[in-house]
Amino acid sequence: MVVRCCEAAQASGANRVVVATDSPDILDVVKKCGFEGVLTREDHPTGTDRLAEAASLLNLNDQEIVVNLQGDEPLMAPHLLTQVAERLAAHPEAMMATVVHPIHDHPSFMNPAVVKVILDAKDNAIWFSRAPIPWPRDAFAQDPQTWPLESSPLRNVGLYAYRRHFLPTYAGLAVSPAEKAESLEQLRVLHHGYVLSCVRVEEAPMGGVDTPEDLIRVRLQIDLSGQVR
Repeated sequence: MVVRCCEAAQASGANRVVVATDSPDILDVVKKCGFEGVLTREDHPTGTDRLAEAASLLNLNDQEIVVNLQGDEPLMAPHLLTQVAERLAAHPEAMMATVVHPIHDHPSFMNPAVVKVILDAKDNAIWFSRAPIPWPRDAFAQDPQTWPLESSPLRNVGLYAYRRHFLPTYAGLAVSPAEKAESLEQLRVLHHGYVLSCVRVEEAPMGGVDTPEDLIRVRLQIDLSGQVR
């Protein structure tokens, strides 16, 4: 699965693809498959903290843009990695960028596993939450099961681009109360006043692997030639 993520990253046109892991077994596999890897500490509280260590170990230039593709996203479309990197490059006021797409159904809107986001007029993130935001008060007062299109809720995809020089800054920031409550590390960025810019896409990316059922679904979506159906 991690190797497939490497292949997606390579297909995006990235200048360099590196796996950051605390597992010697994973490191051995990715190297045998021709990819670069770096062994990090086991005690990182978040993926961004691990990324900060990896960037330091790799001696990356402060001006580099680093995209974090998690190893459980083997079906992530390469063009999304390109888009999130380009978004950050085009907005120098932002320290991070991510991807969002519309939510079109009531169950997803109410599902705490689906992270919602509210944007400002410049498509910078104002807030992230597992709760349903923005809450369509009047529509839900009439019918809690209705689907008010005018609320236009957005889902945050777990794909992030960072400015290299911001990574150690992030790692040194105090955890915010909201981040701790919601278990959403991107809230730390907003809490401390940094800009997080967002790419809007219309279609939801193919889901990652969080459960055994997800793994079955992903295997069914990939044929024997390794191509997504």
